[in-house]
Amino acid sequence: MTFEPPEQLNIADYFLTDRLAEGAGERVALRVGPRTWTYAEVDRLARRWANGLVGSGVRREERVVVALPDGVDFVGAFFGVLMAGAVVVLVNPDLAEPNLAATQAYVRPSRTVVAPEAVARFEAAAARAGREPRLLVTGDDGGAHRALGALDPDDAFVTVRTHRDEPAVWLFSGGTTGQPKAVVQPHRSFANTTECYAKQALGYRADDRTLSVPKLYFGYATGSNLLFPFAVGASAVLFAEPPTADVVFAQIAQHRPTVLVNVPKLIRDMVDHPEASARDLSCLRVATSAGEALPPALHRRWTDRFGTDLLDGLGTAEMWHIFCSNVPGDVRPGTLGRAVPGFEIRVRDDAGRDVAPGDVGRLWVRGGSRALGYWLNLPQTAEAFRGEWFAAGDMVAMDDAGYVTYVGRADDALKVGGKWLLPAEVEECLAAHPQVAACAVAGVPDDAGLTKPVAFVVAEGASAELEEALRAHALANLDAYKHPRRIVWVDELPRTHLGKVDRAALRRLAERG
Repeated sequence: MTFEPPEQLNIADYFLTDRLAEGAGERVALRVGPRTWTYAEVDRLARRWANGLVGSGVRREERVVVALPDGVDFVGAFFGVLMAGAVVVLVNPDLAEPNLAATQAYVRPSRTVVAPEAVARFEAAAARAGREPRLLVTGDDGGAHRALGALDPDDAFVTVRTHRDEPAVWLFSGGTTGQPKAVVQPHRSFANTTECYAKQALGYRADDRTLSVPKLYFGYATGSNLLFPFAVGASAVLFAEPPTADVVFAQIAQHRPTVLVNVPKLIRDMVDHPEASARDLSCLRVATSAGEALPPALHRRWTDRFGTDLLDGLGTAEMWHIFCSNVPGDVRPGTLGRAVPGFEIRVRDDAGRDVAPGDVGRLWVRGGSRALGYWLNLPQTAEAFRGEWFAAGDMVAMDDAGYVTYVGRADDALKVGGKWLLPAEVEECLAAHPQVAACAVAGVPDDAGLTKPVAFVVAEGASAELEEALRAHALANLDAYKHPRRIVWVDELPRTHLGKVDRAALRRLAERG
């Protein structure tokens, strides 16, 4: 199915206001702790936010950073910005001050929406970037800044009629190395993926309750735990706490969600939890995984432990959300499934030619959710956006039936002794060892300046004996040139702003050691 949205499209209407027109205004939209919010209440809150934003000087098409913890204010601000015809820029509210300063200088927002406890950090970041803070603070006391509670309580606001191709949301794209780039996504992308992935592939429905491990600033969660349930009149569970296994189990016990939006790190933590066998996940009809590769062994452990379908998939900020996925009734562990209806996938070589089925190449995808490009980065926009196609930085293989297997990031690939090595293969091998809790592989120059694979391992009982055992395990199961030349023990793997393993940080760690 292809989806063509109307020319005049504001996704605040598509995801929120249209539910009121359908008579679903009194349905529960949000569940935050013991409190519930109906669609009508969220709509009124969003219009109050829109009034506040416009009253504070925000104009159509200007950028507004939303840097809030998950909760009703995030949702109100998100839709309020869209209603005002402005552009939402999603930012991790817990970024360190230097990263926030870089974001402020890069985005140049009209306003930045923050929680009271974050005001000092954002003031310092703005000063470092040489900009006025221009903060809009949730709650009743914004100090020197405008506070939502002090704004006009009027909840009457006429949503700006935007074009389907106007910018709606900026998402930050970052692989496992380098600085993140802002991806400019228009309104049409969000409606398209909802129609193709949420409604067709996963079958979101009005009686669903969704719960997400990643937070709403991450596009994967913005879709799966806010926009997708809102599109069908379902309800989303939100919590502000860091998503540990204990917290997620507690949220499941309290709210009994039907859809769990997960990532491999928390999948492992949940499976390994000492009380996992006593946790009741029977409420789930489906769980999803994305963000980074899901090892087949971990996939099987999840299914054996909890008995719930786990749908691994792949999406990018450049295509907004997931375009390749396993689906209910068609799950193949170790693969990313097939192209979502409405999307087309090709695997191509460096010259842009299709490779043979089963061969590894660069993933190309096209569909109605392609971004407009990268902000202030024409060279990378030209390299990645090829006509209707987006040429991703992911290396994959696709069989005759269209099932896609993830191999690794192209920018993670290492050339060792003249041969290419993709870290994911080594990581999967090491992760199969019973004492390994987590691992990542990065290329590090040796004393002669030659790149060699180094494994960074989280393990119980780290020792010289285990290091030799892991090296022997790799030699027994991989080509000799792929085995890690060093094992570096770490308490946890460093992660990027999107929760992916930060290989640049790993290399710095190895070079220091």
